[in-house]
Amino acid sequence: MTTFTLVHVVLSLVGIGTGFVVVFGLIAAKQLKGWTALFLATTVATSLTGFLFPFHKLLPSHVVGIVSLVVLTVAILARYVRHLSGAWRWIYAVNVVVGLYLNFFVFVVQAFQKVPVLKAMAPTQSEAPFVITQLVVMALFVMLGIFAVKRFHAEPVRGAVAFG
Repeated sequence: MTTFTLVHVVLSLVGIGTGFVVVFGLIAAKQLKGWTALFLATTVATSLTGFLFPFHKLLPSHVVGIVSLVVLTVAILARYVRHLSGAWRWIYAVNVVVGLYLNFFVFVVQAFQKVPVLKAMAPTQSEAPFVITQLVVMALFVMLGIFAVKRFHAEPVRGAVAFG
């Protein structure tokens, strides 16, 4: 493994780890500013460094990278430019979860390519073990996304009086 590949992998793993912290923070209705900044920075860097590997044609990994960068740009805009105001709060939550999902999706793909026992079960990644794994991962992220959006709701207006 080259130094560049190692840096790319470390960025990806840090992005995944911090992404889970951020998503569970959203579910707990917390912003976790430092973790969020680290997640966004490392996940953007992961996608960008993915384009620096030699390639001769557009691959599915490039499409995932492009989609990831768009999603992360929206999350950054929602968080740092729009300050989570109004609808930008749920837009942010959705895009954080989708950004983490895309990074984790690639992690699963790489695991099935590099881990011998997984590669033996799904050598072309069209076999049932790979497809089922990706469907389960997607279902889990959809659930995380629903919880994140519901729990990371708009902050109450200060001074508002609750009527019951």
